[in-house]
Parts: sequence; C-alpha cells; structure tokens
Amino acid sequence: MTSISTTADLKLAIQQLEMQQAGELILLKEEYNRTKEGMKPANIIKSTLKDVATSPGLKLDVFNAAIGLTTGILAKKLVIGSTLNPFKKILGIIVEMAVANKVAKNADGIKSTGSLILNAIFRKKEQPVKP
Repeated sequence: MTSISTTADLKLAIQQLEMQQAGELILLKEEYNRTKEGMKPANIIKSTLKDVATSPGLKLDVFNAAIGLTTGILAKKLVIGSTLNPFKKILGIIVEMAVANKVAKNADGIKSTGSLILNAIFRKKEQPVKP
C-alpha cells in the first residue's frame, strides 16, 4: 500500500477498505450458511449414507453377510427343525450364529469352491473322437 499524504488519499483508502470489508462479509455469510446447512442432522445422515453407498467394499460385505445369515438360518432348520423344546431352540440359535459367522468370514473361499463344484458338475463331457 502506498503512503497516504492527503485527505483525499485517506478517503479513497477508507472507501477501498470498506468495499473489501463488505465483500468479505458477504463471503463470510455464505460460508456460515453452507456450514449451518451441512450441520443439519438430515444432511449429515444423507452425506454419510452417500459415502457408505459409494464405498466399494461395503456392497461386498453386505452381500457376504446376507449369504452368511441365510446359510445360518438354513443350517438351523436342517439341524434342529421346528421344536418347542427351549434347549433345542437355544442350540439352534447357537448353530445359526456359528454357521453365519463362519460363512460371512469365509465367503470368498466358499464362493470359489462352490463355483468349482458347479463347473465340475455342469461341465460338458468331452466326446470321444471318431476315427
């Protein structure tokens, strides 16, 4: 900034500073409104869900958990069946949770083994070459 030597220079410098202050006040208000809007609970939840939905590993984890739960329920039905005995019900819940946990943690290995088995079952048998 240049040195101010006259009252006209002083008035001009004051006007420039007042315009700068007004512009910065507008920017500050806009930033305040953006921050206030971003801090609303609905917007926080929405942005969190958007981040979670775009997470590449989450979809696979949810799928693996769903496979685990489904397998656990089927294992419970196969092992225990339908019973009124409370001890068998507790045993069924334990079996269900154990199977669901194992399947969810080892879903990739189970999927690859299952695909190998299905490929072996449904593979076309090679036809002998006729002379």
